[in-house]
Amino acid sequence: MFALRSLSKYLFGNANKESIVELPQGQLYLVRPRSLKGYSELIFKDAAASIRRTGQEYQYQLVVQRVYEEGEAELVGEDGTQDDRLDGVASDKDEKTFLLDEGLHFRVDIRDDGEVVLGWLDLSGDDGDLFEFVCDPSATPETASSFALVAAQCQYERKYRKPRDLATDDELREFSFDHEEPIPQASPVQSPSRSPTISRSPTISPPPTTLRMPSLNKSNSGVKRSDAMPRTSTRAGKAPLRSYEEAPTIAPSAKKAPEALETLADQDVELHLFDFQSGTFVMQAESVNATVTEIGNWKYWLQINSEDRDWLGQEVVPELNPVFNFEYLSFIFNHYSEDGNAYSWLLRFKERESLEEFQQGLMQALWEHSNQTKWLKAKDTERDYVLDAFNDLVLEDKDDEREAEAREEDEQEEEEYYDPEEDDDDGQRSEHYDSDESEDDVITRDEDGNVNSQLAVGYKHDRSFVVRGSKIGVFKHTPDNHLEFSTNISKVETPGGKVFNPKKIMLHAEDRNMIMQDGDNPNSLFRMDLEYGKIVDEWKVHDDIPVNTFAPEKKFSQMTGEQTFLGLSNNALYRIDPRLQGDKLVESELKQYATKNGFTAAATTDKGYIAVASSKGDI
Repeated sequence: MFALRSLSKYLFGNANKESIVELPQGQLYLVRPRSLKGYSELIFKDAAASIRRTGQEYQYQLVVQRVYEEGEAELVGEDGTQDDRLDGVASDKDEKTFLLDEGLHFRVDIRDDGEVVLGWLDLSGDDGDLFEFVCDPSATPETASSFALVAAQCQYERKYRKPRDLATDDELREFSFDHEEPIPQASPVQSPSRSPTISRSPTISPPPTTLRMPSLNKSNSGVKRSDAMPRTSTRAGKAPLRSYEEAPTIAPSAKKAPEALETLADQDVELHLFDFQSGTFVMQAESVNATVTEIGNWKYWLQINSEDRDWLGQEVVPELNPVFNFEYLSFIFNHYSEDGNAYSWLLRFKERESLEEFQQGLMQALWEHSNQTKWLKAKDTERDYVLDAFNDLVLEDKDDEREAEAREEDEQEEEEYYDPEEDDDDGQRSEHYDSDESEDDVITRDEDGNVNSQLAVGYKHDRSFVVRGSKIGVFKHTPDNHLEFSTNISKVETPGGKVFNPKKIMLHAEDRNMIMQDGDNPNSLFRMDLEYGKIVDEWKVHDDIPVNTFAPEKKFSQMTGEQTFLGLSNNALYRIDPRLQGDKLVESELKQYATKNGFTAAATTDKGYIAVASSKGDI
């Protein structure tokens, strides 16, 4: 027992190590014992499970990461089935993260054949759905026991906001969830979205061995060996049940549907309502009819009925906040009752085609309501853009919400401590400023009056660039989300030796280059090689068409080797290709308007759509 306690201290000891404990080999499944479809889905064939620290005190994550065999990652990228580099962030296809909270009901079982299985609830799924990490046969019971111990300590810290060393035996056993039914057997059946064959319900394994939490109480070190050893459960193998102390959220009464002029969508679906007490969507009806209809005067109505009752009726307005999830064939939206209470509903569809048809109808209703124009009169490209924009919407994880709340709190604290009377230098401080220094000793602006004017944040590397006059400060990103001064590019000058102040900058070609413009030379752009810190090329765009602003070809183009990018003048949009001889403007891809629109800024999506802003305030 003392050895286990020492092991725990060793695992947590190195604060610089991101992972506390790890199971390096296994497979991740999503098991749905109660689903009518009756299948278990293999998420990762080869994976590693670990418990990681986060940037917040007493917060830990359970992480399951896909493991590629040698050369497999390159093959996946080449065949086009998965290219997460374009997403700019780690893809959910390669990593699943879960906040280690008691709501997961995390537990570790050892089956009769020695197989080690980790199980925890899928809080975004149906009742009884759970994730299972089936360890490689090389995993030992001792390793599993260590993993379970660390998981319990992490949950203890999160719940009680106290160090794990203060935990008693009973407090740790609270997170062993001995009352739960054994983890059901996971069978490697393909997801129904990948295979037309749907298996029968998975068989339930014999009652497994459940790990008990070993004692960590220093005053109770003389615990019997049996207390720390696995015990055998005598309960019949069933799907884990969820029990809630409080009553679930009750659906409000539904409004009666107005007379319909035209039906835009009509589908039979499953109906779920978000329960605030349990934090999950709870099924209300296995089969309801959901319709979107036009009721006149550019108004539209969403109605959900079953054979025995009306569940929901409300006008289709932007406050619905619609979110379509094609992975889980679901549609989530908000509803506000007459008394001001908010509800969140989920419709689960039987097949992707039904979800797409319903999405088409709902998006048409929203678009016509907002624009007071018939959907069919819109251009095909505009309709595609609207649908793609809603396809890009995803639900934020609770972790992301907490991080956003933490950032807001930090900003509020900074505002509370901010004294405008003390800010006589436009908020600037020397990169080398120390709080112990005298304000008189710190140079907070250039002697010629230059101030920070441009910012470029690297996607590929952890560097940010700040322009001040003809100088560029280079800052690196620290692990605690701060900036630390790295180096300085002291003088920006053309290949001919003319010093200038960059008017606009943009990182390019995997952050190896920086494109910049001299305000006195609107018809040319310059390329700086950031490895050398010098401008190496001048690109003449066009004699008669100036460059007001420029933007990447697509949202994350700067993370790739893409050479072309977009340019805008007052009344023209065009593509710039530095590889061309002479003028770099691509004449065949020039869109010029007769009127002066006053284009001032542009942004692009990851699919190449372009949003252009004008000096009139239009987009």
